[in-house]
Amino acid sequence: MPLPNVILPGYLAGARDYDDLAQTLTKMGFPTVIVPLRWWEWVPTVGGRSIAPILKQLDQAVKQICQQFDTPKINLIGHSAGGWVARIYLGEVAYYDKVWHGQTSIAKLVTLGTPQRSLEPWTRRNLDFVNDNYPGAFHPDVEYVCVAGKSVYGEKKLGQWLAYSSYELTCGTGNTWGDGITPIEAAHLDGAKNLVIEKANHSPKSTLWYGSPEILPTWATYLG
Repeated sequence: MPLPNVILPGYLAGARDYDDLAQTLTKMGFPTVIVPLRWWEWVPTVGGRSIAPILKQLDQAVKQICQQFDTPKINLIGHSAGGWVARIYLGEVAYYDKVWHGQTSIAKLVTLGTPQRSLEPWTRRNLDFVNDNYPGAFHPDVEYVCVAGKSVYGEKKLGQWLAYSSYELTCGTGNTWGDGITPIEAAHLDGAKNLVIEKANHSPKSTLWYGSPEILPTWATYLG
């Protein structure tokens, strides 16, 4: 039987945004729960502040599902910022005086549209901590799968300006491909299984995104 999964929402997103994804994965045979975050619980982390409150809720969700399914390990799915927050959770270096050691409970980490690195000044403090301490697919006992979307080319014109600005803030180049928020080059990690999915948009509220039925099977096969 496949391992159970925990979804960690993206920045300023709540658990409800991922209900359809969790239900679809469960129907596919991959039992899935969501860290029960509400969007406003991200607010205290704005401006590069500590994301320890998010890590605490993640840890509780992981322990609960391990107990529920009587398994020592689960798969962790992180969307957007949830992916790099998950990388902090895996580690053994103190983050604001707390060591999480999550790698002992995680078999696979799947990141969806995660900016694994960024030039944004308000995210650098946390992302620099991640990449300085856990570069690439750092933990040998964890299988990393990094999924990038290729749906919007960033340009300074109507319909593509947001993507251009977001890509430029993330990797320094606006004229590149990505999911409308995260450029492909920033969504991958050295040593990981790196995927590029055509037409996948960043937001769960998009018509077509990583969790849509047309796209989901492309990366869900790695949960087995």
